[in-house]
Amino acid sequence: MFTATARSVDGTLTHEVDVNGRHVITTDEPTSIGGADTGPAPHELLAAMLASCVSSMIVLYAQRRDWELGDVAVHVSYDNESTPRQVAMTIQLPDGLTEDQVARLERVAETCPVKRALEAGFSFEHTIVTPTAEGALSRA
Repeated sequence: MFTATARSVDGTLTHEVDVNGRHVITTDEPTSIGGADTGPAPHELLAAMLASCVSSMIVLYAQRRDWELGDVAVHVSYDNESTPRQVAMTIQLPDGLTEDQVARLERVAETCPVKRALEAGFSFEHTIVTPTAEGALSRA
């Protein structure tokens, strides 16, 4: 299980997000809606999450086979306003790979856990807790 806790910085739209108790990232909203634009907006992290996951899977696979990849780049474009949401991904591999290596890396890209999770769908549950509440209010 993975966890994240976001805390507003001084009541602003800037948030410090503790990820699994090991890392802290900062998110913010653009100035056009009242943020300070000191970090990516939360919904912008979806494209970053996909790009880094696919790239990591490709590099990890190549490292385990002692393939020299050099630079790998994964470009993700995420349209957060379309229904259903649209994601376009371009994987940039270096020259010198065999046709078989490229085909294997393409299959590996499909195994990205983030991509698979998004394709599978989600169910959500949330709980609201206030200091004066007799008990937590839960909404599924």
